[in-house]
Amino acid sequence: MKKIILIVSFLGFFSAFSFGQLIDEKNVTVTMDLQPVLQLHMTTSDQVDFVFDDIREYYGGIIKYAATILKVSSSVSWDLYAVGTSQNGTTWDQQMSYSTVVNPNSVSALPLSLLELHQYEANAFGLAGFDYSELFQAANVAIPVTGQNSIYNSATPYTAPLATDKYIQGSAGTGLLLGAPGGSYLTAVPAAGAFSNYYFTIDYRILPGLPATFPMAGTSALVSEALVPPQYAEPGVYTMNAKYILLEDQ
Repeated sequence: MKKIILIVSFLGFFSAFSFGQLIDEKNVTVTMDLQPVLQLHMTTSDQVDFVFDDIREYYGGIIKYAATILKVSSSVSWDLYAVGTSQNGTTWDQQMSYSTVVNPNSVSALPLSLLELHQYEANAFGLAGFDYSELFQAANVAIPVTGQNSIYNSATPYTAPLATDKYIQGSAGTGLLLGAPGGSYLTAVPAAGAFSNYYFTIDYRILPGLPATFPMAGTSALVSEALVPPQYAEPGVYTMNAKYILLEDQ
């Protein structure tokens, strides 16, 4: 009888210990800060020079193939555009004149749109036809499509272009086919025979023509900015800037 009583007492003690355990805890707040990351890696010369010292170069133009390579990485939807700028705002800055006489037909205010771009790959997330993917037109074309490859230019370069202006990738506005999705040239798998949508090569061309009127220059096919004969470009040294701007899709 005593043995049974001892066993029952032990079990009762164990039960009281199990349900009376003390608990202590501390909390740590974990925060996550997702900052947008947009990275544009550009490989190019600091200066791209066009030297026209032969009459054939005036007539046929000069092309600088793959003079600029653009590589994009972004954690958000994005747009990429090129814009021509200068101190003058809408025309090239003349640094030096070679003219020795005053001629009213000699023009130094040359439009920024005379610089032509060709991109590869085409804009896959924008409106069709509003990029630089068209091949340069032949120098001897009878009726050129003005502005087809002319660089978009603005006196306010950080204001995004309109949807009807050229984008390298993406377009103005948000939604389907108006902005490229986040990603990187480091991880994107290109299609066969092509680069990815995050890698672009840019060719440049300047075609003065004879006389030097820059027949391809224009803001669009309907708005030519070519000089009108008897006007012609004044010989000299001119400069402008081509900016490439990567921004969050908006």
